[in-house]
Amino acid sequence: MTQAQMRPAHELRADNVTLNYGGRDIVSNVSFAIPDGKITVIVGANACGKSTLLRGLSRLLRPASGHVMLDGRDIHPLPSKEVAQVVGILPQSPIAPEGITVRDLVARGRYPHQGWFQQWSSADDVAVERALHTTDTAELASRRLEELSGGQRQRVWIAMALSQDPDILLLDEPTTFLDVRHQLDALDVLADLNSERGTTIVMVLHELNLAARYADHMVLMREGQILAEGTPTEVVTADRMREAFGLESQIIADPVSHSPMVIPVGRA
Repeated sequence: MTQAQMRPAHELRADNVTLNYGGRDIVSNVSFAIPDGKITVIVGANACGKSTLLRGLSRLLRPASGHVMLDGRDIHPLPSKEVAQVVGILPQSPIAPEGITVRDLVARGRYPHQGWFQQWSSADDVAVERALHTTDTAELASRRLEELSGGQRQRVWIAMALSQDPDILLLDEPTTFLDVRHQLDALDVLADLNSERGTTIVMVLHELNLAARYADHMVLMREGQILAEGTPTEVVTADRMREAFGLESQIIADPVSHSPMVIPVGRA
């Protein structure tokens, strides 16, 4: 039996969830379930509620109404360490202590696996080294985080999330600050994590064509609601692009992945 097959199945879902800031609803009465063992990508126009929904799913933002459920239990009353053993989160603007080195930051991803009777082990060392090499950050390990470029820092944060080795990994704009090559590298790492280890991946992406290329399941949002969800072929249509983005477009097959590819019409 492969490691992916051995991973336990988990159910993460939103039940009639409303999320707000300062009394203003950003996400309104949303219900959906994350497909276990798949890559789900949440897309939509700016300020449509994508990142807010991800924060709600990750327990960083408590719903004003409704519930986020993990394996049939409301996620908010659960102990933080118990949740972190199943769900990992890379937020949009993570914060690190001043002066921390790359290796020390990545090692913090192992915190959920520590305990009174289970301290740092060789397995933790292996997980950290694997995360550093997977993200091409091993040679940065001794450097302080603030010395790095934005793209390098983003890869280090992804390494920390990988070292946690969660069964469900939530990422908000993981390709931020990355050039085209490293965007593809980062998404390939996540795709490999999904296919080889069975990790459920949920991420917010702005780039529609990358989202369609890597997603098994897409969630398209508009004004705090889910406009459509399904396979990329089901979600990425000219009508939906017009409705969600006000964008006139043609949809063709990506010549590399054969996934739907959005070609904006613009003034042409």
